[in-house]
Order: sequence, then C-alpha cells, then structure tokens
Amino acid sequence: MNMTWRWYGEGNDNITLDHIRQIPGVMGIVWSLHDKVAGEVWEMERIQEVADQITSKGFSTAVVESVNVHDDIKIGLPTRDKYIDIYIDTIRKLSKVGVKVICYNFMPVFDWTRTELYKELPDGSNALFYEKAAITDNPREMVDRILQGAGEFTMPGWEPERLAKLDELFAAYADVTEEKLFANLKYFLERIIPVCEEVDIKMAIHPDDPAWPIFGLPRIIRNRDTIRRMLDAVDSPYNGLTFCTGSLGSNPENDLPAMIREFHDRIHFAHIRNVKVFDNGD
Repeated sequence: MNMTWRWYGEGNDNITLDHIRQIPGVMGIVWSLHDKVAGEVWEMERIQEVADQITSKGFSTAVVESVNVHDDIKIGLPTRDKYIDIYIDTIRKLSKVGVKVICYNFMPVFDWTRTELYKELPDGSNALFYEKAAITDNPREMVDRILQGAGEFTMPGWEPERLAKLDELFAAYADVTEEKLFANLKYFLERIIPVCEEVDIKMAIHPDDPAWPIFGLPRIIRNRDTIRRMLDAVDSPYNGLTFCTGSLGSNPENDLPAMIREFHDRIHFAHIRNVKVFDNGD
C-alpha cells in the first residue's frame, strides 16, 4: 500500500506540490483535470502537462480521481455511447502517463453531499459536516451553500455550470430507479472494462456519499450487498472498489472490517477517513 495525497492542480489549490513533499510517506499524487466537466475530451497535452508537474517533484501519477461520468450515461440516454467513447479515449490517454487506477462514481446529480465545508470543531479545527435536518426537500439551498463555501475553487461534482441546470437534472432523473441506474452502470462497465484490461488500468468505483438515498435520487453503491452485486455484474479484477471509510462509515450498519476482508482483492484505492456519527443522524 502506498500513501497518496489529493491535489487539485495549480491555481485551484492553496496547497502546492512542494508543501506535500514535506509530508512523510507520501509517494504519489491523486490528481485530475479539475476544469473538465463530465463528458469533455481530455487533451493529451493537458494530461502530459499535469503529469510532468507531478513527476518533477518525485511523485507517482498512478491514481486519477474524478474522471466524472456524464449524466447521459447514468440516465441511459441514446447519446450515452458517444460519452462512453470519450471516456474510453481518456482511459487510453491516461495509461500513457503511468496511471494505474481511476476513481469514479455513479451517483446521480451530486458527487458527494455535505451541508458545511468548514464546520468548526471544539478544538478550533474544522471538518466537512453533514447535518441531517439541513437536507430538506429543496436541494437548491444546499447547492448554493456549498458553492458559496467553495469560493474561487472548483470541486469535482460541484461544477457551477452544471448545477445551474439543477431543475433540468432532477427532471432527467425522474424515471431512473435503482434498477435502471444499476443496469446503466453495468452497460458502462461492460464497455470500458475490456479496454482497462488491455491498457492495465483498474477502475475503482467510489461508494455513495452518504450511503443512503437523498432528495429521492437512487443510490446503488452503499453497503456490502450492493457492492457485491456490482463486482459480480462484471467479474473482472479491473472492475474494483474505492474503499472510502468516510462514505461507508456514515452508516453505522456497515461492517467495514468485514467488507475489507471480503473485498480485499478488488479494493484498488482507499480513502482513510475518521467519521463521527451523532445520535441525531448528523
């Protein structure tokens, strides 16, 4: 196991690669092209530029997080094959700069959900926070709060241009059930995994965050059974899991040690996070 560090790129992160070099044990950078929206072509020149920035500081480029999946793929629209072809093109290009793992998710509308980005803790530090009572019937309130907290920076899954069409997105997902969403994930994996086997890149799906449905949207990667179903649907070592202790740990019913023992050979990437779950669901 190698320790890596998330970096959002020059001009999009207050932390520099030189700062990260001071952290003992960090072997690689988890990176992406964070200005790219889902479905957009990743140019080889841009990929190489960021990879060179990372390797020039002595880090590995082995993990990319946030090659986001276009909504047309998740919804299952006729245009999905066009966007899957673009995704496959990105996989092939990333293999040329040493990438071995791609972390992605299949969550509708929201990549991850929080109600505060800077919740102050009793010791004066801050943390991401999910307040159950703040998740109302109006997702626009949460979106506005998160985008305001992000300020000048771009966060994966929270692109302002995309979320400006929030009502249209929810309308597009209106008829997407858990079964339909799972079928669309299986279709996506059946298209891309043969390419991953060819170029030696492992896909590592990120669990739903949090690990339950929100705003009436389906969630299909949230516990032991749903993960097992996904892995069995396309039974290849290249179809794997990002084991996020934060996302899965948000539900106390998830037995994380048991899941690690069961899925260890399909866990290609991990987010090691400590989560405090309050009695009221926060």
